[in-house]
This record gives sequence, structure tokens and C-alpha cells, in this order.
Amino acid sequence: MIYHRINDWSDAYTNGANIAGGSAWPEKWVAPAKNYRDSMLAAGQAELGLRYGDRVRNVYDLFLPKDKPRGLVVFVHGGYWQSLDNSYWSHLAQGSVAHGFAVAMPTYTLCPEVHITDIVAEVGQAITTVAQRFEGPIHLTGHSAGGHLVSRMISATSPLPAEVRARIGNTISISGVHDLRPLMRTNLNERLRITPEEAQRESVVLLEPGPETRLFCWVGGNERNEFLRQNDLLANIWTGLGAETAAYAEPDKHHFNVPDGLIDPDHPMTRTLLMAR
Repeated sequence: MIYHRINDWSDAYTNGANIAGGSAWPEKWVAPAKNYRDSMLAAGQAELGLRYGDRVRNVYDLFLPKDKPRGLVVFVHGGYWQSLDNSYWSHLAQGSVAHGFAVAMPTYTLCPEVHITDIVAEVGQAITTVAQRFEGPIHLTGHSAGGHLVSRMISATSPLPAEVRARIGNTISISGVHDLRPLMRTNLNERLRITPEEAQRESVVLLEPGPETRLFCWVGGNERNEFLRQNDLLANIWTGLGAETAAYAEPDKHHFNVPDGLIDPDHPMTRTLLMAR
């Protein structure tokens, strides 16, 4: 019998210091993201800094296919709810745009200015706003904290209006943090300020899935054990609650390069996100 216990919770949720060359991120995303934005702006296929709410960071970028969109993809960025913005991930829209989907990438207000509960509401507001512009299915994906946020959108207590929630087809949580309770033991909580009450309210593993939920939990095979565990955890629990779920650990990928699958129109991640029901 082998027992497992985590003694250093902060280390368990630290990515960069535990990845060879990890200090290159997030800076490594900046150039490809800017190059893609610039090329799409030049082609008349991008709209940047569109507003969905009143707060300073309540904006989203939109990337459009050449023809009428077949539907909408929303990508929600990570950064542990306390750093970064949507500009680091613009290039991840490429795969979905190539398949004829519009891709929206919202930014949200960060902790500690607000709580995670407030961020959930903002992301719901962003999706609701952009959904009004397009017909067809809506697919959601997000990385790390963004994986939590898109999963939260399809839970039984989603902030989305019923008519928007009914249009959601597939959701992929990439390296998602689905249980917030462990983060209360980390140094991250100095800024996140998660309380037991908020963890109970916002941890998707403690919530039931909404109707007709199709969720794919995707993680890098070389990620920290806690991310591997969190990935399997949500898929496992929601399967038992009636959702259609799957979990996958992509070999030889770590926390910072596993989202790159969304760049390639033919990558299994992109195809999984866009598959018809």
C-alpha cells in the first residue's frame, strides 16, 4: 500500500519552476499572438477591444472567418485568475477560424480587485454579449483558470441565460483547476482570497452539470500531478451525474504548450472542440 500526501501545496500548483525552460512563458506567447492579430486585422477579419461590460477589462477580441461564421467559439484565458489578459493567446484562434467559426477571446477583471465569483459573472456576461452577434452552436474552451471558468459556464448554476446555455455544444477544459479548495492552502490565496464558502459555490466538482453537458477535460501528460488529478476528477464526477464526458492526458505536453493544439485545424483538440453532437 502506497500512501500519498502533499506537503507543499504551493509547489504542487507551481508550473513554470517545475518545467524545463518554463521561465520562457508567458513571454513566449507574445510574438505569435501579435503576429496573428496583425495578420487578421490586415485581412479585415479581426475586431479588437470590443466592450461587453463597464469595468476596464470588460473587453473581448474577435477573429472571423472569411465567410459567414458557422458558429462561435469562446476561449477564456488563464493566469490563476490574477494575471495576464486575452492578448497572449490570440494565435490559438487559428484552428477554429480555419473551420469557419468566429472566435471570441474575453478579458476579465483580476483578483484581488474582485473575487472569482465576480469573474464567473463577467465571463458569463461576455459570452452572452458576443452570442447575440452569431447564429449556430457555441463551443467553449479555456486554459488553466480559464478551464475552470468555461466549465463553470455549463454547470447547473451557470450565469448564462437559458437560451445561450442551450446553444453550447462542446466544452474543453484545458489543464483546468476544477476544485478550488486546495488553492486555499497555497500562497496563491494571498491574492485570490478564496473562502470555504466561495470554494463550495464556485468549485465545479462540487456542482452538478447543466442539461445536455458535453465536457472534455484535456491536460498535458507531463503536467504537475495536481493538474492531472484535477483533470480526471471533474470528468469522473460529472459522468456520474449524467453528463457526457471524457478525459485525456496528451503525451509529451506540459502546462504551457498543451493549448497549442488549438492552433492546428487538424489537431484532435480542435476537432474535438468543433465536432457536431
